[in-house]
Amino acid sequence: MGAIKSKRFKKTPQVLLMGLDSAGKSTLLYRQQRGVVMETSPTVGFNVATVDLDKKTSLSVWDVGGQGTMRPNWKYYLEGCKVLVFVVDSSDHARMGEAQKSLKKILSHEHLKGVPLMVLANKKDLPNSLTIREVSTLMELDSYTDRVWEIQACSALEGLGLQQAFLAIAKLMHKA
Repeated sequence: MGAIKSKRFKKTPQVLLMGLDSAGKSTLLYRQQRGVVMETSPTVGFNVATVDLDKKTSLSVWDVGGQGTMRPNWKYYLEGCKVLVFVVDSSDHARMGEAQKSLKKILSHEHLKGVPLMVLANKKDLPNSLTIREVSTLMELDSYTDRVWEIQACSALEGLGLQQAFLAIAKLMHKA
């Protein structure tokens, strides 16, 4: 490439999007990137997309598959992570414990030491979805005193809260 400079090759901060399968990670990412709901299927491996927030800010977002068989591989994506975004299905009460354990395990990795955390309580548009306070309690977020963290409610299908969440993610990067 030499001296050719292109926006496409500009280094953008790496954001990891993780969470259990069916939490809505890919739907959320593509809704934010493209402004439309796209048909998605379970992610095997990962997807990478650049999300432009404004003229000066873009994020390189890595959406990593969340199936049980994929989670042992999460550790291979952590190096260089600037912000971890952990997506939970706020309408899936039965899997909150599993999500909490998965988050705790990944945050204990040395590459994530001190890395800011954003928890997105997705699917807030569904009936019986948990409040962010309930999700925060079930995910034991108050126990993470070694890092800056935030939680926001959103709906990937309706696009609710996504722009605010990604702007907050960009701000978290500067607190790292």
